[in-house]
Amino acid sequence: MSFFGVNVNPFSTPVGQRIEQATDGNLPSENWALNMEVCDIINETEDGPRDAIKAIKRRLSQAAGKNYTIVMYTLTVLETCVKNCGKRFHALACSREFVQELVKLIGPKNEPPTAVQEKVLSLIQTWADTFRHQPHTQGVVQVYQELKIKGIHFPMTDLDTMAPIITPERSVPESEQNLGGIPTLEQTPAAPSTTPAHQPPIQTSSQLAELTEQQLAKLQSELDVVQGNKLVLAEMLTYLTSPEQTANQQPDAADIELLTELHSTCKAMQERVVELIGKLAHDEMTAELLRVNDDLNNLFLRYQRYTKNKVIPASAILAQTIGHPPNVQTTTPIRNKREADSLIDLSDEAEAIEKHLAEIAMTDDPDSSRIESKEKEGDSDEFDMFAQSRKATYETTKNSGSKYEDNMEQLNRESEFNEMAAWLDHTVSRGQALKEIKNP
Repeated sequence: MSFFGVNVNPFSTPVGQRIEQATDGNLPSENWALNMEVCDIINETEDGPRDAIKAIKRRLSQAAGKNYTIVMYTLTVLETCVKNCGKRFHALACSREFVQELVKLIGPKNEPPTAVQEKVLSLIQTWADTFRHQPHTQGVVQVYQELKIKGIHFPMTDLDTMAPIITPERSVPESEQNLGGIPTLEQTPAAPSTTPAHQPPIQTSSQLAELTEQQLAKLQSELDVVQGNKLVLAEMLTYLTSPEQTANQQPDAADIELLTELHSTCKAMQERVVELIGKLAHDEMTAELLRVNDDLNNLFLRYQRYTKNKVIPASAILAQTIGHPPNVQTTTPIRNKREADSLIDLSDEAEAIEKHLAEIAMTDDPDSSRIESKEKEGDSDEFDMFAQSRKATYETTKNSGSKYEDNMEQLNRESEFNEMAAWLDHTVSRGQALKEIKNP
């Protein structure tokens, strides 16, 4: 029985009714009032988290492969609940079983559009990063690591649609802090935090400060400065991650220096934005501050990914694919270190080596190679099928949906490549492989 399958109608509960209404496919857009009402019920009732998860499961099960408008609305409700509810809901939403079902939801058999794939993968990646140190949410961390090992390409964050990673719970003790005035973004910033994302503090209504028209105008002008820096940082990241730039082994030093300065500036500005969010009684300005904070969090995620991946050469990725561990120096450019006697030089002779290895595999017990490959395939589940289709279509589906049939040719090629890798792993040691390569 599918994990999404349940016997009792989950929409008969109070929270289930709200979820059904909030995910109606006829809605012109998300109903945020209903979404927040769902969060309130989850936080205020004993059975709220369990009933909400059941309703979300049923909604996704009903709409999978049929109505992806409902699926997107349901994923938005799920994301909103994770951000605004507590540990009881987190433990259920981030359980291994539930996250695995989310992955199956975007498997090839359902032919999901690219937007749905990106949304699910983005949620998994965000939760894994946010909850990686929480013992009750390790399920999502485990699934995330498994998907990365299988070669899943996780998307860059969508700055227009992604909300904060997680917000504090709505019910907190009243703070005794006394507002002495409204701080400005130009005041001396605090040191940037090392946490994945900054979230606004909670203030009670009695402590919220009213703004005069003059203060509003000043704050808006300062927000314009923040927006300008944010847009420049986004453009820099887009430029540096473009295919033309990623093909270069060494990015321009001036670009990297500018990118680092922009990142530090935006980090400092975010400190002030977060402080202001919980102190203002002006709803429109608070909403604007929240949106700016969301965008900054997303930019910082993009920056972190870029700084981690910008110097990994293609030869290291190919070495990992054929079963060899990456060289310990893969965090530095390799093009100028040909004299370092690496295990296998894949820079100029990769094509010849692959051809030679294929010939070896063809002449030495091909039956055992197929047996080993089929044993490995027998141990894999729908993650493998999804991983293959995801890798096959990553470059061609960035801006459009994809069909499973379009990926079959690439899957066949990858299957042959996996057979070669399996033969290498089980029939020769790395020393023997190197000897045959150097002395064909």
